[in-house]
Amino acid sequence: MNSAQRQEAAAQERRERKRAADLLARAERDELDAAWEALLDKPVIQPVRGPETGLVMVRGRIGGGGSPFNLGEVTVTRATVKLASGAIGHAHALGTDRDKVRLAAIFDALWHQPATKEFVEKAILLPVTDRIAEYDRKRAEQTAATRVDFFTMVRGEDK
Repeated sequence: MNSAQRQEAAAQERRERKRAADLLARAERDELDAAWEALLDKPVIQPVRGPETGLVMVRGRIGGGGSPFNLGEVTVTRATVKLASGAIGHAHALGTDRDKVRLAAIFDALWHQPATKEFVEKAILLPVTDRIAEYDRKRAEQTAATRVDFFTMVRGEDK
């Protein structure tokens, strides 16, 4: 494998990791609970950090391109766990639900293991992806229903 192929493989791995972390952060507590109950071989878990809750400053830009400004603070909870296998999982999520973030960190660690990665994909990441897509579809339909198209008619003397 040459240098360019190694760099592309590393970039692909980062994209997959970002996708998994994003979906775990957006998972609902009941989705994580259901996946945990469906997990047949529950791992031994050692907490490394948290779960702990704090504030994070959110920055914004007017129109997406203006100068950045501090918009305000949001509550974020984070956790890090280590499984008996040595896999480490991290999770962050908006809000104060510590149990949700702890479960997300556990599933992040399981996602890193080849033996349980497919389970995490099917039990959590795929349903969360589908739920988000359905929500986006409904929002798009609601927006389209209120759309108004303006047009100008050409008057005869303007020819």
